[in-house]
Amino acid sequence: MNQDYIKPDNWSIIEEGFNAERVKSSESLFSIGNGAMGQRANFEESYSGETFQGSYIAGVYYPDKTRVGWWKNGYPEYFAKVLNAPNWIGINVFINNEPLDLNTCKEISDFKRELNMQEGWYKRTFKATLPNTNKVEVAITRFLSLDIDEVGAISYTVKVVNHDAVVKFVPYLDSGITNEDSNWDDKFWNTTRVDTSENRAFIESHTMKTNFKVCTFMQANVVYKANEISVVKGESSETFISAIIEQEVEKGEEITLYKFGGYTVSTNHESGKLQEAANIALDKASTLGFHKLLEKQKNAWASIWEMSDISILGDVKAQQAIRFNIFQLNQTYLGTDSRLNIGPKGFTGEKYGGSTYWDTEAYCIPFYMATKDQQVARKLLKYRYNHLEKAIENAQKLGFVKGAALYPMVTMNGEECHNEWEITFEEIHRNGAIAFAIYNYYRYTGDYSYIQEMGLEVLIGIARFWQQRATYSSAKEKYVILGVTGPNEYENNVNNNWYTNYIAKWCLEFTAAQLRKVKEEYAEEYTRIINKTAVSDAEIKEWKTVAQNMYFPYSKEHNVYLQQDGFLDKELIKVSNLDTSQRPINQKWSWDRILRSPYIKQADILQGFYFFENHFTQEELENHFDFYEPFTVHESSLSPCVHSIQAAKLGRMEQAYNFYLRTSRLDLDDYNKEVEEGLHITSMAGTWMSIVEGFGGMRIQENTLSFMPQIPEQWSSYSFKINFRNTIITVTVNTKETSFSILGNQEVNILVNHKKVLLIPGEVVKVSN
Repeated sequence: MNQDYIKPDNWSIIEEGFNAERVKSSESLFSIGNGAMGQRANFEESYSGETFQGSYIAGVYYPDKTRVGWWKNGYPEYFAKVLNAPNWIGINVFINNEPLDLNTCKEISDFKRELNMQEGWYKRTFKATLPNTNKVEVAITRFLSLDIDEVGAISYTVKVVNHDAVVKFVPYLDSGITNEDSNWDDKFWNTTRVDTSENRAFIESHTMKTNFKVCTFMQANVVYKANEISVVKGESSETFISAIIEQEVEKGEEITLYKFGGYTVSTNHESGKLQEAANIALDKASTLGFHKLLEKQKNAWASIWEMSDISILGDVKAQQAIRFNIFQLNQTYLGTDSRLNIGPKGFTGEKYGGSTYWDTEAYCIPFYMATKDQQVARKLLKYRYNHLEKAIENAQKLGFVKGAALYPMVTMNGEECHNEWEITFEEIHRNGAIAFAIYNYYRYTGDYSYIQEMGLEVLIGIARFWQQRATYSSAKEKYVILGVTGPNEYENNVNNNWYTNYIAKWCLEFTAAQLRKVKEEYAEEYTRIINKTAVSDAEIKEWKTVAQNMYFPYSKEHNVYLQQDGFLDKELIKVSNLDTSQRPINQKWSWDRILRSPYIKQADILQGFYFFENHFTQEELENHFDFYEPFTVHESSLSPCVHSIQAAKLGRMEQAYNFYLRTSRLDLDDYNKEVEEGLHITSMAGTWMSIVEGFGGMRIQENTLSFMPQIPEQWSSYSFKINFRNTIITVTVNTKETSFSILGNQEVNILVNHKKVLLIPGEVVKVSN
């Protein structure tokens, strides 16, 4: 860990004491979102210290022109930027004309932030002495409504402490913002209209190039001694508009500003009616008022937690961590809009660009399948089907033909928009994760309709890509896949990455099997698909030939598959022999040195063993885990969770627990020294997996749920719920036994430690561990 200032708490993230050096880290950690928009935890009032300002709108992006030193054919023309949206949260505060700015205050005490995850709100309190010696106590509460997802709400209270003072609030909107992350310092937004009406204000703007039209809006009300204070128009410019509320406040009294604000977007409304839509949203919010809207927020989060919570007894830090991860996942994506996906930073930062990586299929879909209605996961799969034509275009740009599909590594709209050569061209294993997610969805839900209606077309495009991407090696008399990057991004442009070759082989075989199944069981759909894709028996035979003759590098000396052909040519120095001053190596070493090292960024072969564990024996897993884990630096957020699951499967619970802490507290404790850039949202689903699949041992076996529960010695018990084929199953594990109960009307057979157990509604079944 690299930081340890977050106070342990079961339901809240808490920071006590003001420290300017951790402002940007806390802006990430205390971020809020509601699936439609989100914000870093920037101060509402002016702050002249170092800060990373960020407000974001789901699905709104800018195609920032690719910037590279040497252009290569096939490069994406742009890198999609998650846009810093116009600022609606701003409230400048003056005490006797002195600006409240925590960077210039004489003294700050009792500073506290709290992100209440149970109820979905963020609060900040402090006492401050300004340069003019005025003392104030301040309390701010902010949340983004789940009920009215275009609206956020702020309550900003100032108490005058040492003598009467004139308090002036200046709430404002500002579209003259910039991105923290930009290739060319382009202008991303163009403001077209600034307007005000009584206590409301509006800025209409649109993104350059993509032309998303947005109305940023606010309404301000101020209450002093139970009376509402009048609001007057403040300053305005081409990109800024404010209001002014000024009041003399008696010593010991409080004055509160209530501010509603947010965004209406042309993706959801007619372009010419965005201000009208903003007024409708404000009418709804103001009719309820701040406190009733907050009550609705608490109820909405209670409903989310009812299904998705994991309860841990005996380990507050572990409990806090898993709830933080679940909370952030739900803030980022709620499954209400199939046009959206789960960006790696969510609404907490701009790094990586794009909204969709292979992380969604490999890590997030299991979480959403089990904690929500299966339609949410289906929407994520439909998102890929909707982008199939773009995936075919992406492959065509690289020279592939006949409907071969290469899904992008990073995308906003189906086009590849990642401009690192070793990622864009080489990290082709993402195709495999999408195919695996289709299989995983069917395996878990039992819903085959997606495959016959949409998924088989996706699989055909992917299979065609793998067949064309493989090359027959006369020397090896096998098919090889050359010039790739696997999940371990610390090896670029390698030949025969085992994980890539294995998932390609599996994709080819799985697609052929699904074609056969649809032909036999859904003849009408089969005819439609064949007519649309022109798949022939000869082509399917080619797929099978490639799959059956795929090459996998193997070391007889070590009795393991090799990550890639040249892995044993490296100087195999274990991580334990690395000086800690050299970590993380991605911040200390040149890229050349990293590529020549044996060090593994994230699970690679072990990722394959995780997906396809039934293909390998426990002994094979143990051999590969023992060989590769000592070279793994876990500098990808996606690495520790897979290792935790595998360690638990091997019965190494102390190691599994340590990996769990690393994945769950990755951001809270800033393991990778980068939390100020934003949170690692997609890997948070892996944290959930490390408990449910790792400690709980949940799998699908014999077409039903299977559990092999274990418990870390640091815990006295843990429990979680699973929505399995529309039946809610509650699992509670303690040191002696595991209890199961179900909601619904149907009995369910499950496996526990390889033995059949019948679950009956209304009954609790206990099984000894």
